[in-house]
Amino acid sequence: MIKAISFDLYNTLVQFWPPLDEVQQAACRELGLNVCRASIRRGYAVADIFFNEENGRNSLSLRSSEERLEFFARYEQMILENAGLPVSLDLARQIWAMAMTIPKDFVAFDDTIPALEALRAQGYRLGVLSNLRRDMDELCEKLGLAPFLDFCISPTEPGGEKPDPAMFLEALNRVSVAAEEAVHVGDQYASDVLGARAVGIHGVLIDRGGWRDDVTDCPKISSLSELGSLLEGAPESLTNNHR
Repeated sequence: MIKAISFDLYNTLVQFWPPLDEVQQAACRELGLNVCRASIRRGYAVADIFFNEENGRNSLSLRSSEERLEFFARYEQMILENAGLPVSLDLARQIWAMAMTIPKDFVAFDDTIPALEALRAQGYRLGVLSNLRRDMDELCEKLGLAPFLDFCISPTEPGGEKPDPAMFLEALNRVSVAAEEAVHVGDQYASDVLGARAVGIHGVLIDRGGWRDDVTDCPKISSLSELGSLLEGAPESLTNNHR
């Protein structure tokens, strides 16, 4: 029986506003480059895999300022390459710097609050596991998520970032449930699904853009509104791929 559900924050419960594809398009236009927002979204889908794998290998928070700048230049280059706009590393660095000057904030996806409210009403214990080094309690309060959550965990508390087992184990401890009684939902296969699976938690991949056809060994949803029906068939529904 599933008793608890944890969620990744960015790209699972919330997104940036203004949207990153809009920000990137504006930065490119400033430099005379044209690329459509749909292509940028595809570029992010590929580059974010690289981002999470690299962060898992060597946390960005532990890198020097120069190393982080070089990383984000390559990340930007990868976004644009996969959007059909190959650029040099120097140009990618300029575009990233311009994009970062635009103020951004987090906003919840349209399906987030209704899904959390419904799951809470069904008796599930809910929480957030994020690699963002922010005050998660304060951020979730600001975003209107706090009334539905039992815990909010960032890397500063257990001392590790997903896919490190520490964060997942801390979540189990917070709500006193066994690993097989918990589900973790996130948009990254390596850090969310494999990280959860490593400690015995069921992993669910949310693939909002429909980019991850390569992932076939875990349940997939395209919206948080699909999670309730997926859980109705648990635990059997959590051992196969579902869309």
